[in-house]
Amino acid sequence: MGRAYQNRKESMAKTADAKTKVYSKFGREIYVVAKAGGVDPDGNLALRGLIDRAKKAQVPSHVIEKALDKAKGGGGEDFAVARYEGFGPGNCMVIVECLTDNPNRTFGDVRGCFTKTKSKIGAQGSVSHLFDHCAILSFKGDDEEAVLEALMEADVDVTDIENEEDKLTVFAPHTEYAKAKQALADAFGEIDFEVDEIQFLPQTTTPVSGDDVAMFEKFLNMLNDLDDVQNVYHNAEVEE
Repeated sequence: MGRAYQNRKESMAKTADAKTKVYSKFGREIYVVAKAGGVDPDGNLALRGLIDRAKKAQVPSHVIEKALDKAKGGGGEDFAVARYEGFGPGNCMVIVECLTDNPNRTFGDVRGCFTKTKSKIGAQGSVSHLFDHCAILSFKGDDEEAVLEALMEADVDVTDIENEEDKLTVFAPHTEYAKAKQALADAFGEIDFEVDEIQFLPQTTTPVSGDDVAMFEKFLNMLNDLDDVQNVYHNAEVEE
């Protein structure tokens, strides 16, 4: 199920041109997650995982602390999640995940990326039903049975567990993220997760070839240049 799942996600850390853009996007997400679930990482597992990812992306501690301080204050921007769906170059399926304080502006900007690359933005639900909204937890290990047992004892609805090259990857519905992470911590102590995220994983792939490859890359670059865009998920299988 999950092999090559990282290839289906264009993450902010990999595609942003400038480090400042990466810092800004992490700061915005930390602020939103902390404001929603509390600023204490020990009591907010989503925040803890996000801070860990930020540190791995070399986001300076002062950026993280500033976002947490803003969340403590209770004021500041009122960001909301906005998600757009449609068909990109080569008719691949795309989900664009945003955090925005101005939905009208964000929709106009995202729609412009679609129209300028001969793509088509769709209605909500037009492609998301063909993606699985998954919690993904990947870490070093090889005892698949022990991990499965720990998760089942905690009544976690596990979708799949992959065991490859001394690395275990747990897949679960996105609603099970906190419970799955807590169950692993209770059973195995502190874990250094290589992947600790909630993602949209495509159920099928669409080949993108020929002239569509350059247009697809332009499309992704345009989206990731937008400040409000956090992540882009797709099912494209780019053919070199």
